[in-house]
Amino acid sequence: MFAVRMERSGEKAAIRRVNEYAFARQNEADLVDAMRDTGEFIISIVALHEEQLVGHILFTPVRIESKTGTNEAMGLGPVAVLPDYQNQGIGSRLIEKGLLSCQENDFTVVVVLGHSDYYPRFGFVPAKPLGIQWEHDVPEDVFMVKALVDNALAGVTGVAKYHPIFNGV
Repeated sequence: MFAVRMERSGEKAAIRRVNEYAFARQNEADLVDAMRDTGEFIISIVALHEEQLVGHILFTPVRIESKTGTNEAMGLGPVAVLPDYQNQGIGSRLIEKGLLSCQENDFTVVVVLGHSDYYPRFGFVPAKPLGIQWEHDVPEDVFMVKALVDNALAGVTGVAKYHPIFNGV
């Protein structure tokens, strides 16, 4: 069985390892470490199997900027699961716990850049038809948004901007 909970002190190296192995490179691990070091509010959740850290997800602040103002949101990602533990529902449990945590912390909108066949199962829809686009040019179906409460997206339009650290990934 797998346990899913908030990151605890002392787990930085294990989280880095999960991200490095899951993505087979260091970029996402560097991103997670750098975001943690900014001191900005993040939601960092881990999955454990028999006390071994096998999965991780990060949610970070995102601004949706328009000519009329700025709306705060959270960005999902990266989500990482050790290769030997993939396709066992761990990523889904991390996402579900993270979305709930965003809601508990009074965030009402979450955006994600991800696979168009995966994230809709969690209620994500393409953002561009709703008037929200990512600051970088990507295919319309891979940048998605989810309202965590009714009408959270009413009047929300503009360009979604992640922390500049994400530009290095």
